[in-house]
Amino acid sequence: MTTVPPEHTEAAALFAAEAARAREGSGRLVLLRGATGTGRTTVLEAAAADAAAHGMRVLRARCAPGDAAMPFATVLQLLGTVPEFADLAVNGDERASAARLWRVLRDHAGRSPLLLAVDDVHLADAPSRRWLVESTRHLDRLPVVLAVTERSQYDVGPPATGLAHTLSPALVRAPTLAPLAPGAAAALVRAARPDAPAAWVDACVRAGAGSPLLLRALLDDLAAGPYDTVPATCAALYPGTYAAAVRWWLDSAGEATAEVARALAALDEGGDREAGSWADTLPGGDAQGPAGVLADLAGADPARVAGWLTAATGLGLLRPGPDGHPRYAHPLLRDAVLTGVPAARRRAAHRATAEAMLHRGAPTEAVARRLLLSDPVGAGWAPTVLQDAAALALRDGRAEDAAVFLRRALDEPQSDDRRQRLLTELGSLEYAARRSSAGIPRLTEAVRLPGAPQDRVRAAVALGTALAGRGRARAAVDVLRSVDGQLGDHPDLVRTLQSASALLSDQDQAVRQEVYRWLSDTAERSAEEVGPAGQALLVRHAATAGLTSAQDAMRRVRALLAEPADPLTEPFLVGTAAAVAQWADELTEAEGLVERGLAGQRPDLLHPMQEALLNTRADIAAARGDYGRLLGALPAAPCADADADADAASGPAADPRARPARGARGGTLPSAAEPPHPAAGPTNAHAHAVIALVETGRPARAERLAAAFDLRRAPDNWELNRFLYARGVLRAAAGDPSAALHDFLECGRRQSAREVVSPVVTPWRTAAAQCRLALGDPRAALALAEEELALARVWDTPRTVGRALGVLGTATGGRRGLDLTAEAVGVLRDAPDGGGTELASALVAHGRGLTAAGERARARDCLREAAAHAERLGARRLRSRAEAALREGGARRTGTARTGSAALTAGERRIVELAADGRTNTEIGALLHLARRTVETHLTSSYRKLGIRRRNELRAALEPAPD
Repeated sequence: MTTVPPEHTEAAALFAAEAARAREGSGRLVLLRGATGTGRTTVLEAAAADAAAHGMRVLRARCAPGDAAMPFATVLQLLGTVPEFADLAVNGDERASAARLWRVLRDHAGRSPLLLAVDDVHLADAPSRRWLVESTRHLDRLPVVLAVTERSQYDVGPPATGLAHTLSPALVRAPTLAPLAPGAAAALVRAARPDAPAAWVDACVRAGAGSPLLLRALLDDLAAGPYDTVPATCAALYPGTYAAAVRWWLDSAGEATAEVARALAALDEGGDREAGSWADTLPGGDAQGPAGVLADLAGADPARVAGWLTAATGLGLLRPGPDGHPRYAHPLLRDAVLTGVPAARRRAAHRATAEAMLHRGAPTEAVARRLLLSDPVGAGWAPTVLQDAAALALRDGRAEDAAVFLRRALDEPQSDDRRQRLLTELGSLEYAARRSSAGIPRLTEAVRLPGAPQDRVRAAVALGTALAGRGRARAAVDVLRSVDGQLGDHPDLVRTLQSASALLSDQDQAVRQEVYRWLSDTAERSAEEVGPAGQALLVRHAATAGLTSAQDAMRRVRALLAEPADPLTEPFLVGTAAAVAQWADELTEAEGLVERGLAGQRPDLLHPMQEALLNTRADIAAARGDYGRLLGALPAAPCADADADADAASGPAADPRARPARGARGGTLPSAAEPPHPAAGPTNAHAHAVIALVETGRPARAERLAAAFDLRRAPDNWELNRFLYARGVLRAAAGDPSAALHDFLECGRRQSAREVVSPVVTPWRTAAAQCRLALGDPRAALALAEEELALARVWDTPRTVGRALGVLGTATGGRRGLDLTAEAVGVLRDAPDGGGTELASALVAHGRGLTAAGERARARDCLREAAAHAERLGARRLRSRAEAALREGGARRTGTARTGSAALTAGERRIVELAADGRTNTEIGALLHLARRTVETHLTSSYRKLGIRRRNELRAALEPAPD
């Protein structure tokens, strides 16, 4: 193709003018300079064609790298094409040969004006270059124009001497070809693909890198097939013209430049990652910056490398990235530069870069990301960098990144001690991520390695936690016992394993009985042998078995907390004390213990107390009626219609594989949204979510969540019992007391088999009693309620006693029943945190009793209080029950909402929704055309109605519409 692009018209016009001058009898050298691929040959061919069209004879020579070995190879190629001198040869005398060649040129010029076209003169042999220079000095007396192209580009290697450096400027015209401007390149692309979208054109322009050679090669490849996008790799292009053009460009640039170009491409392989460009990670005080690292890799002069980066950016091969550092203009160009570079060489470049960055003070994570792309280093600094980077990632909540760094660290040679710690951390992260099956095998390997006793215990506890989480509690306890038997000289570590065994045994009924029997027998012989944590677990067991009061249990756990505890057993002590405090209605103290326990947890070290603490946190929220917090992991969009319900059903709350989160300690509650192992059943988080959805007036979503689990396949653990109770609540609310009774009685049967009889864990008896009443069996209801009251008085907290009194009063009826519900209300009024939903239920029960007794005025006051209390908690179902009881009692007005989201005016709701979406007061004012002060006033009123103090609580406080 000899079409001259717009950028080359000036050079073409100059050639035409000098050719005309030569035809008048006076020649000159026209030296066309330009970078590789800018179209020097195209312009030269156009000039030759134009000269021939004007009657000039054209003699051509195209230089090649092999010409250097043969003297006068270029001149012989140039003049040997004339038939009259076909036998032209040279001898060993350069001066004599040059003179003869000059006479040949003069004789030929006497016949016709000449255009001597010499392409790529920088590759010509030295005698030919000297002959061309000397001839130029005499061309002004001949009708000859010497048209020469010369590569002129900044290279990393030492710059070559140009052809005209000894010639007078009067003898030479030396234009330089500029790279294609984006507009001109885009015009070429559109000429080839008129219908191409703008993004496709732009990608072609970037991959063309300002070079007509590369752009035309790319368009040739793209024309061979339907490409909706410009590929990022050469493997996707056929027949490969573009990759060949890039290889030719690299060969033309010289070995030093090619080495730097390939090094940059190899390093830029990691530039698409989240951490950004490798060059951006160098410290600001590094004077050489990216050029210094590239120079180290390529063994080049840093100053020359810096110059090449600048020049290549000017040509369009490189472009400044978002960080300001040069990157290849398109991934395809980068891939083409790397074509043919062995993978081992790339990995070696990344290894060398990592070490260079480390020595230059680059951030730890940046060095680690470079190591991810390298082969094992075999030096001590590499695993240290990778583990430090993992720790930084965990600090920022990026557990997946941390696991990637630790996996790479495993490739490095290291001691058994260090490998054991690494396997324990990595196995813990992989198990928690749930997307990898490698967690348990890694933890198993960690337990088998010889290491420090504390590290072996940590590995065993992590493996036991993972096995129990997979429903293999027996195997978990066996692992702990196997390590226990090897630690006779470390009683503190033995106690840690015993505490872990007791906690993990909660996942299996038979194992739990066995472990606690052993723990109890050991404590009877010597309390010191089980330690404070073991004693606290026995207090917890006694509380669930109905063998101790809340007051006594709290006295004992507080005393145990005051004793010195070793670091490995302290989490068990604190977490167990938190659970007991929550049952004892000491919610503030329980919350403090939960936070203390979570603060000591490591996300890279699997521990059974992590999930236990999060479950206790959820139990605290449930006790307070904090449904917004319990439902924080559920879809927030309201389900006002069938389509919205369908969307909600596909959300995380409906996922039967969901498990409580085991993430970093910054989590709030166990999540009902994290997918676990397929064998996992419903969790405590799911049970709370079902009840919260029922209480907040969203039974359809609660039904979908409950139906998502096949309880026949669920593990036989305490969480299944909780879920049975929650499903019973759902069924009772749906008007199916028979099915609800089945769930409550099954929950009770399973709890009793586990020696869990206290209603502090699950008040299944009072729930079943209410179902018996609904089914017309008051005698059975009375027996259940009396049994629960007896057990509640053993534990003796307002919540358990008040709940049992309220149901017993309803079952008893008459004046005695009214006295019992009145007592329930009185007890619950004194409960911490306002009595929660239990107080509202007791008020409804008492109000109904007053109505039945004919005391309608007192009944209305009681029921209105119940409605208001339920409204403050966001308990729509309870509020509806209270309002229904009011209507049954003859009340004409059941009252309107004064608190909660229902109490918001239309204007307040608009403002609150915008604030919950992250808008500032100023932005809200501008959107609604209100003064900022007006916005603030509405928000203050809304906060009061919603019962919140902070802006970040708005989203949870805005109740979605009921199903």
